[in-house]
Amino acid sequence: MRIADLLSNKDARFSFEFFPPRDQAGVDLLFHTVADLAAYRPAYVSVTYGAGGSTRRLTVELVRRIRAETGIEAMAHLTCVGSTRDELASVLDQLAEAGIENVLALRGDPPKGEREFVPVEGGFAHADELVAFIRERHRDFCIGVAGYPEKHLEAPDFAHDLGMLR
Repeated sequence: MRIADLLSNKDARFSFEFFPPRDQAGVDLLFHTVADLAAYRPAYVSVTYGAGGSTRRLTVELVRRIRAETGIEAMAHLTCVGSTRDELASVLDQLAEAGIENVLALRGDPPKGEREFVPVEGGFAHADELVAFIRERHRDFCIGVAGYPEKHLEAPDFAHDLGMLR
């Protein structure tokens, strides 16, 4: 189910965000945690996309399993960091094949130790480019984005930042 539909009424809703674990013991613990948290009836859960896209395969697998094994709607994070268009297309296709409809599209932070974000050759420089790519490739996906309440560090001013978010 599309998260936009889940959030369409005015009832209070909340979600949980999980980071992909580093090993199988962590995956097992994550699923015990998800099972425990299911009693609180979250609207959905999301799974992040590790630094530099390092956990993209695990992110896809985790959202697929969470949705299949718990019935909780799941959303995968997807970032521009370290990924080409072709790599992102592959992840989107995997999500679609797994029945996942919800994606949080993010530019992502510069790799650790770097001050500026530099897209990889064949990648995207900004999240709005990623959103357009997702829409072009999978029109039926429900796409979420994120913004900075105080203004993104790279935005010239709040008005510009808000315009980009919209």
